Amino acid sequence: MPDAPRTMGLPEWALLILLSVLWGSAFFFAGITVKEIPPFIVVFARIFLAALFLLPFFWFYGHKLPITVKEWMPFFIMGVLNNAVPFCFQFVSQTIITVGLISIINAMTPLFTLIIVASFGEEKMTRNRIFGVVIGFLGVVVLRGIGEPVDSLQTLGIGLGLAGALSFGFAALWGRRHLQGVAPLKSATCQLICSSAIMLLVVCIFENPSSLNAPSLKAWLALMGLTVFGTACSYLVFFRLLAQAGATNVQLVTLLIPITALFLGNMFLHEVIQLKEIVGALIIGIGLLFIDGRVPNAIARRFSV
Repeated sequence: MPDAPRTMGLPEWALLILLSVLWGSAFFFAGITVKEIPPFIVVFARIFLAALFLLPFFWFYGHKLPITVKEWMPFFIMGVLNNAVPFCFQFVSQTIITVGLISIINAMTPLFTLIIVASFGEEKMTRNRIFGVVIGFLGVVVLRGIGEPVDSLQTLGIGLGLAGALSFGFAALWGRRHLQGVAPLKSATCQLICSSAIMLLVVCIFENPSSLNAPSLKAWLALMGLTVFGTACSYLVFFRLLAQAGATNVQLVTLLIPITALFLGNMFLHEVIQLKEIVGALIIGIGLLFIDGRVPNAIARRFSV
């Protein structure tokens, strides 16, 4: 079962907001980069450079790389589920839909995670959680729009984004079962190394980097921002926040990420923020709060005799 929410002070709230800005900026930087560089190459560059960034911290804290295939395997599977597959789905979707919309779709990750871990008997599906999941999917319906044709490009983009969120859910299950007790920095670094190897193979099979036009300076800077701020630095902040605030409080970041992504997409990419995106994000947010337990617990305390 998830840990009970700890009381967060100003330092924890500051870290939570910083993490939401870093992860929200990842969608913004990716939105710029995939306009000039094929998504699979962007995924490879993101995770490979992030692994290089984390390795000095990995060694500084005394961690050692696995030696045998058996030791590498949990990180390999985690790299597939938590990096390679979801990033590919998300980056391809960002060639179709806006930065803000994919960030809102990503907020479905905790809902998928709950469904998956409950289906495999890791957690109990309570009435409040079922209610939260239903509300979350209602939010996706609002995002898609009732009048949109089923075969529209936006539907495809949303579907790819949801597939990425689903993969994150399976990654959470795998982590719970096979990486319990592994230091977060070691887990992140080793899975990034594995997913870098996976994506190098994918790029060699499906892409031909030598035939691409040279990306602009803007695309290179966005790729650096995606790697340094949206991936490596966000991992370090995440580890610090996880230690100080606990896993339950960290989940609140999913409510804040779309704010950064919507703002950056609107200000710098001139993406129009539609009313259905705001309403859909709010509905998904309410669903997450029910799953998190804060809303029903607060209501119960308020009306308890």
